[in-house]
Amino acid sequence: MKKFTKLLLGSLVLFSLSGCTAGDMITSYTSTSDQSEATLQNTSETPKQRVYMDEIKGTLKDFTGATLTMENQEQTYVFDLSEATLECEDGMITGDEISVIYEGQLSNKDTSTVKALKVVDDFHKKNQLEVRKAYGEVQSLTSNTITIKNKKGKTATYPITGTEQYYQNGIRTGVWVYIHFKGKFASSQDAQSSSLNASHLKVLSISDIDPLTLPEPTPTPDPAQVPDDDSAKEQQIHAEIQNISLNTLTVLPSGSDSAINIDLSQIPSYFKGGTAPGSYVTITYTGQFQGNSLDGVTVTTVTSDDPDSLGSRELTSTVSGTIIGHTANTVTLQTGDGATITCFTEGAKDTSTSNMESGAGICITFDPTKSKNSNIYTSIKIQDA
Repeated sequence: MKKFTKLLLGSLVLFSLSGCTAGDMITSYTSTSDQSEATLQNTSETPKQRVYMDEIKGTLKDFTGATLTMENQEQTYVFDLSEATLECEDGMITGDEISVIYEGQLSNKDTSTVKALKVVDDFHKKNQLEVRKAYGEVQSLTSNTITIKNKKGKTATYPITGTEQYYQNGIRTGVWVYIHFKGKFASSQDAQSSSLNASHLKVLSISDIDPLTLPEPTPTPDPAQVPDDDSAKEQQIHAEIQNISLNTLTVLPSGSDSAINIDLSQIPSYFKGGTAPGSYVTITYTGQFQGNSLDGVTVTTVTSDDPDSLGSRELTSTVSGTIIGHTANTVTLQTGDGATITCFTEGAKDTSTSNMESGAGICITFDPTKSKNSNIYTSIKIQDA
């Protein structure tokens, strides 16, 4: 019976972490007590080693793909997450209150003696992540990042993969935009630094107007008012995004083998699911489009396809980069334009030869609709870059 008591106590610890109550455990064990005692007698000569499980709560300070830095009561802990699952609702956002569930016994700040099993939201979270707002002058823009300088002269590069963007008056250097985001800037060792670390925030939207409000759809014109000259009529091209660099959007029109560049500096543009390569836009224009040049064409608006209206097989947004780390259910990339992007790997079709090894280059097709509030993206397909 002493062995039965030890087994019961050890099991209570395990089941408390999985949501079972002590009452559940007692009921379960008393209903099968005869069988349990018989099993204990039969295995008395081969006792199993006790497994210790516990959790530590704290604030997320940094995440590098396989390593987590968190702070608890002014103590800093660094965990290896290579065998852990990431399960926080908002992803891995700096400033969020989280819990690390681990196996083993933690000795002071030495995490080498334990094995991290999962990272979850702190059940007793005192401070929910609030939506915050930044306002700054655009310095650069790519598919995965935007850099702005605020009124105090500090610059910050925000991760914007899959982020909704609306530029009513065009996008170019010097335009001032509003960025809505969740999280806190990572702490810097240099208090006098002219830059802020925004690498692990979640950006919700970007716009040159606040709040982001789209204009009403243009009503269908009266046929009597439609010009007879086709060159004066508004027409549309459907095209695949290849790249964006500040005000220059490079696209490949459907049915064409020649990419074209669109100057977004003076025209309204709206990207509901971001400007990821592989996603599509509709270009509204007047004039005569020849298929490989915008000469003689006036572009009036650029609007992305709505990812919310597409099925998973129709989603084509991609992010590419070099693997810098992985966990049991995610992989983290360093993109060519300087972003650090983490993607779930569970459920994705993986045809890559990377084996998730650091240094390998991969391309991930992701679902922007499932990452509106999280900075971990849901992968649809993983392949070699």
